[in-house]
Amino acid sequence: MELNILSKTDNELEVELKGETHTLLNLLKDSLIRDKRVEVAFYDMKYISISEPILYIKTDGTNPIEVLKDAASKIIAQCDEFTEVFSKAANA
Repeated sequence: MELNILSKTDNELEVELKGETHTLLNLLKDSLIRDKRVEVAFYDMKYISISEPILYIKTDGTNPIEVLKDAASKIIAQCDEFTEVFSKAANA
């Protein structure tokens, strides 16, 4: 994965995520829109096979980079929880 910050203000962020698909972008978007500090979160993939996805975040004034880091941390925590629960079930 290659990540490029296309633009950033105090409350907005546009990030290009080269090589990623709907799978990661949907996870990030879902995590972001559940955050009360986020006013808008969406991504765009103009042409699926030839363009890179761009994630857009607008916050209530909170640093959008910190908000994106928090969203990623929540996803990691959910994956860790799933791994633990699945491992217990698989070994039962």
